[in-house]
Amino acid sequence: MSVASNENPGSSSGVVGDRLASWLSLTLEALHMEFANVLYAVDAGVCTITVNRPDKLNALNQATIAELAVAFASARAEALVRAVILTGAGAKAFVAGADISELAHASPSQCRDLSQAGQRMMRAIEVLGKPVLAAINGFALGGGLELALSCHLRFAAEHAQIGLPEVTLGVLPGFGGTQRLSRLIGRARALEFCLFGERVPAARAQELGLINRVYPAADLASEVRKLAERLAQGPSQAIRGILDAVVQGSECGLDQALELETQIFGLVAASADKAEGTQAFLEKRPAIFRGV
Repeated sequence: MSVASNENPGSSSGVVGDRLASWLSLTLEALHMEFANVLYAVDAGVCTITVNRPDKLNALNQATIAELAVAFASARAEALVRAVILTGAGAKAFVAGADISELAHASPSQCRDLSQAGQRMMRAIEVLGKPVLAAINGFALGGGLELALSCHLRFAAEHAQIGLPEVTLGVLPGFGGTQRLSRLIGRARALEFCLFGERVPAARAQELGLINRVYPAADLASEVRKLAERLAQGPSQAIRGILDAVVQGSECGLDQALELETQIFGLVAASADKAEGTQAFLEKRPAIFRGV
């Protein structure tokens, strides 16, 4: 696995990502660690990361959160990776939530530390600089929905159930759910999710703007794979610029966001892919993007 940098010096996500990578203190050996709870595979420019605890409905315990952090740091560093799919093992669950057996015995300070670790890992996904597609193949509850919310695009099987049921356990979402969900579907609807802790089917989640597309369960993996390969074959500098402009721009005022878009536009205009894309258009032929 190569560890070449894909940093865009003008990218705000690069700055945040560097800080997160520093926090992780990843070494070359760590990038090659053996995972116990996560599967990691790269093919044709697409990295597939699978939470692999099907006997626990892929619940997030401390070890799984740490492994996901390393897996996404590897995907960020791997030059061959240009798109990422995140999914869960088995047919029942994407991620059914946090591991309640751990949570039940955690002290207040341990709960705070768990929240912080989960938030850092999910923020690293959000600012990865490469498109991350969640393939929600079953339950996405609590921490599982929060994990999906940190991805750039979300696709679900028809039978998937979506929700933030933490209030039924006497706690609240601690991995960013109160913040990302309200930004995505609005405060009133987010509060309804959080205060009542009820689940909604995938079709309703799509209506609310939480899910991009819903597929029959048998088609989910192949359809998401097609979309990921399409992104992997695209102009990666422009795609990264779009991610930066949308993710970072949505977190600041309009004037600042417009300036950010302008700066990124100028940087991307210097890429070889911009030259190829515009020349291919003029020559009426398909563009061949090389990600530079």
